[in-house]
Amino acid sequence: MAKLKVDGKEIDVPDHFTLLQACEEAGAEVPRFCFHERLSVAGNCRMCLIEVKGGPPKPAASCAMGVRDLRPGPNGEAPEVFTTTPMVKKAREGVMEFLLINHPLDCPICDQGGECDLQDQAMAFGVDSTRYNENKRAVEDKYIGPLVKTVMNRCIHCTRCVRFTTEVAGIAELGLIGRGEDAEITTYLEQAMTSELQGNVVDLCPVGALTSKPYAFNARPWELGKTESIDVMDAVGSAIRVDTRGREVMRVMPRVNEEINEEWISDKTRFIWDGLKTQRLDRPYVKTDGRLRPASWNEAFAAIEAAVSKTTGDRIGAIAGDLASVEEMFALKALISSLGSANIDCRQDGAALDPSFGRASYIFNPTIQGIERADAILLVGANPRYEASVLNARLRKRYRMGGLPIAVIGEQAELRYPYEYLGAGTDTLSDLIAGKVGFLDALKKAERPMIIVGQGAISGANGAAVLASIAKLASAVGAVNNDWNGFAVLHTAASRVGGLDLGFVPGEGGKTAAEMLTGTDVLFLLGADEIDFSGKTTGFTVYIGSHGDNGAHGADVILPGATYTEKSGLWVNTEGRVQIGNRAGFAPGDAREDWAILRALSDVLGKRLPFDSLGQLRTKLYEEHPHFADVDAIFAGTSGEIEALGQKAGGMTKSVFASPVKDFYLTNPIARASAVMAECSALARNNFKAAAE
Repeated sequence: MAKLKVDGKEIDVPDHFTLLQACEEAGAEVPRFCFHERLSVAGNCRMCLIEVKGGPPKPAASCAMGVRDLRPGPNGEAPEVFTTTPMVKKAREGVMEFLLINHPLDCPICDQGGECDLQDQAMAFGVDSTRYNENKRAVEDKYIGPLVKTVMNRCIHCTRCVRFTTEVAGIAELGLIGRGEDAEITTYLEQAMTSELQGNVVDLCPVGALTSKPYAFNARPWELGKTESIDVMDAVGSAIRVDTRGREVMRVMPRVNEEINEEWISDKTRFIWDGLKTQRLDRPYVKTDGRLRPASWNEAFAAIEAAVSKTTGDRIGAIAGDLASVEEMFALKALISSLGSANIDCRQDGAALDPSFGRASYIFNPTIQGIERADAILLVGANPRYEASVLNARLRKRYRMGGLPIAVIGEQAELRYPYEYLGAGTDTLSDLIAGKVGFLDALKKAERPMIIVGQGAISGANGAAVLASIAKLASAVGAVNNDWNGFAVLHTAASRVGGLDLGFVPGEGGKTAAEMLTGTDVLFLLGADEIDFSGKTTGFTVYIGSHGDNGAHGADVILPGATYTEKSGLWVNTEGRVQIGNRAGFAPGDAREDWAILRALSDVLGKRLPFDSLGQLRTKLYEEHPHFADVDAIFAGTSGEIEALGQKAGGMTKSVFASPVKDFYLTNPIARASAVMAECSALARNNFKAAAE
């Protein structure tokens, strides 16, 4: 720690702090445009000027000067800096005057209006007039894709966007070309950006040069209601803020959560909102003479009751989808159990994960933040760039720190950081365990090795053997001990860990998801849309969901449910962290929250569920599964569970690992209903074809 005085106030700060950070620690407000805590220092806006006592007779850029650069006084006094002296005030006014020379008067029609750093700082630190009357320069707007709108006349060359795409996203798609008045930010060849994180430049831009293209001219920030919630587009559980106007979601923004997403979110998370209002199910439907027709709730429930009464419990099944919350899965499990059935499953992809192996066998044990502590990483059957883009940014962050060997078994994909490619499937994994692959030494030498297991490795007939073999490898290389558990399962479905915690898997004699498609008379689909329904022979299908997607197409009864922004619910992310999402709006038409639909249906079926409100449901849930009550906490597994799983390892049949995410932009019903995601998907396919040619 180092001592210094800021405006006469003495403070202790770490010596690696910049003066800007030290001043903020002391409670002083220092304006800035180019500085950002998660990006490298550029020092090119000069707005953060301060005065250093004993320094040169001119203001210093506080973002580019470190605490350790200061000298003590002649008698050993603490170094002193000032943020409010006349010199500093005049310097900041001059910088602001320069910045506004070419800035257009777009505030009335700029989407950044009301939350613009330039607006706020011009009011606080600028002057009310300018001495410059020359013509403003004009810069041509650039096309950089369907997500980010450019108005480059507004750009102040802070280069935050350039540093983000290069350092965090891992691809040099933006750059500053030219000098002086001719300088401009561009994609060089004016092509669409390809990063799955590109939307974050909208938040980073301190002016209105880069704004959200889908959101353009739709709303002003002061007319929006703001609700803190959780993202369910993948299993990372990023912290988000849902902005609504009336019943309509207008945009999705990130919230800071250092343990999960820092302050980034993926493009799918950010731009999915238009899919929340299209292709919606807003009333019940019943199939009559091979065609679905609108019906009342009573008619729909009567049709379900008639079908259930014609069969026995062992011929009834339920599959939970990838976006389901814990509460509705809990209610569905209770209902199916009361009907005498053990046919339940939350693993649409057939992943060989089972709660009986212990919680450590199916969560990301080292945690997402723990990635920064790992010193060797092996990816097996995972493509984190598409399966968990924000987590992949954390992997890149750790790579940039240095000293991190990374290897991959599975698809040889572009991950935005270099790695050693070992092979495609089970043969390579067997060779690695047997010591025939050199990367085994890197894992053994590491103090905290991490093995990330993707769903592509543990799905299918070979899944259980692969999972056990990887657990055996983790124990053998010292990845699992009392201080560190480097066995990390990377999920792709937001509902999966919560479902496994609930035991939403087949009971004794129960059928799996794939078996239920052909071995049941009545099948309940709770937003289950990611299964191949081509071989389905189930006699009667009930679909509870929000969109007219794959599951609804073959349903006999459709019950309209709510999306994640229209209900309060619990989700558990890939690291086993319990999170709560809050309701930002209401479902359209006659649609209802899924747990309420199941509660009403239970009355008709004569199996009344023991709760009448969400509060009562959660009380019952917490009684049976106490860890769900600890929101934002992780109920950790034990190293013994991984060792026990490793002892089940046996022979693996030859197979190749492939990521389950084939199209990043179209992974769930909401995404497939989004016109923005459809455009991004088409663009990505064209880029892939062009690269292949």
